[in-house]
Amino acid sequence: MMNANAEVRGFHKERVRMDDDGRSDILSKAKTNRKRLRRGLIRDGEPAPFGSQTQGSYAMRTMIQDGDGDFDIDDGAYFDKAALVGDRGADRSALDVRKMVCAALQDDFFNDKPEVRTNCVRVYYSGGYHVDVPVYRRTRTKDQWTGVVTETFELAGADWKPSDALNVTKWFKRRNNEACGDSSTNGDRGQFVRVVRLVKAFARSRPHWKGKIASGFALSRLVSDHFIERPNRDDEALRDVLVAIRDRLAWNSAVDHPTLNERIVEAGDAKTEFLRKKITEKLAHLGILDDSDCTHQEAMRAWDRFFRSDFFGLQPDPDDEKDLDGKTSGPAVIKSGGHGYA
Repeated sequence: MMNANAEVRGFHKERVRMDDDGRSDILSKAKTNRKRLRRGLIRDGEPAPFGSQTQGSYAMRTMIQDGDGDFDIDDGAYFDKAALVGDRGADRSALDVRKMVCAALQDDFFNDKPEVRTNCVRVYYSGGYHVDVPVYRRTRTKDQWTGVVTETFELAGADWKPSDALNVTKWFKRRNNEACGDSSTNGDRGQFVRVVRLVKAFARSRPHWKGKIASGFALSRLVSDHFIERPNRDDEALRDVLVAIRDRLAWNSAVDHPTLNERIVEAGDAKTEFLRKKITEKLAHLGILDDSDCTHQEAMRAWDRFFRSDFFGLQPDPDDEKDLDGKTSGPAVIKSGGHGYA
C-alpha cells in the first residue's frame, strides 16, 4: 500500500480533530448551562444535582470538526435518588425528572427552547451547537460488614435504566493506552483515537448520510473491536480497521456495549447495514494504492474521493520537494478548501 501516512496525519490535524479553541468554546457553553440549571432548580423549588460531568465524544476526545457547525456536548446532571421523590414519597419517574430539568433550563435567551428528548434534555444554541443533558440518579449502598460504599447509576430514559457514562470514558481511554504505543494519559493522542476520529469523519463525509449511518458510539466500539496498531502508518491502520469492520458486519451486525451487559445496536440494524455498504463502496477508491506503479497524484485523488475532500490533492509530491542533495526542502504546505467529491 502506497505510504500516505504524512498526508493522512495532516488531514486529521487540519480537517478532522477538534482543536483546543473549539473544545473550550463548547465546554464554556456547557458550564454556563450548568449554572442555568442550578438557578432554575432553585427558582422552581426542586432538588439540586450533586454534580455534573461531561461525557461521550467530548470526554473521550473524539469530537471532530463539522462543516455545518453541528456540534454537541453531553453534560450529565447527577442527582441522589433519595432527593428525587414525589409529594407522597414515591420515586419520581424518569420522564418527570427530565421534565423537571427541562423546566429549570428555560430561558428567554434561547430562540429555540430546550426540549425533553428520550434520553436527555436538549439545549439549542445558534450556529448549530447543542448541549445534551442526560439525567442520572445515584444509589449508594453501604455494606454493613465491610463498610464499603457501592454506587450505582441509572439514566432517565424511557424508564430508569442502569447506565454509567463515566465508565465508558474510562474504558475508551484505557483502550487507547493498551492499543497503541503513542498514546497519552488524557487520551488525546494515540493512533487508536486518531483512527476513531478518522472513521467518524468518513461517516460524516456526505451530508446525505446523516441520520442513516451508525452512531459515533457504535463506531468507537467497532474500531475498538478491530483495531491493530500500525506504527507510523495511520493510513494502513485506517484501511485495515475499515476492512475488518466491513467483513464483521457482513455476518454480525450487532454491537455490544463496552461496559454494560447490553447492546448499543441490535442485529439487523439499518444504520450498521448502511455503514457496511458505504465502507464497501468507498474502499474501492483506495484499491489503486496497492498498485506498484501508483503515483502520488493518483493516491491523493483516491483519498480525496474516499473522504469527499479536496485536501489531499493540494499536498505536494514529496519527491518534487527534494533539493539537489536529495534532502527534502521543507514540510508540505497544508491548505484548506471545500469538498469536491460525492
